[in-house]
Amino acid sequence: MQTIAIFQQNGSGKSKIAGINQFGDKEFRLEIFNIDEQLPLVIDDTSEYLPEVIEADLVLDYLKHQDLSEDLSLMCERLNIPVIASGKKITSGCAVCPPT
Repeated sequence: MQTIAIFQQNGSGKSKIAGINQFGDKEFRLEIFNIDEQLPLVIDDTSEYLPEVIEADLVLDYLKHQDLSEDLSLMCERLNIPVIASGKKITSGCAVCPPT
């Protein structure tokens, strides 16, 4: 079974999670990381919000804060985990950013 780690802010990935659960035929284990608190405009150290280690086959980024997405992309690059961040313009790491 493949593991998909989903990072979301304030339920931003809710409909995608529901779709994976509904149409994924129970082929995927989802690990959901929620960030629901008010965030500063600039986050210098994202370690307070992102886990130290991610154990997944794929990461889906539905985070709204650019600093979190950039650091998540770098972390996934180091861990050799593909990350998809639809509709974003991430300049670091190796996230795939298809248009929405």
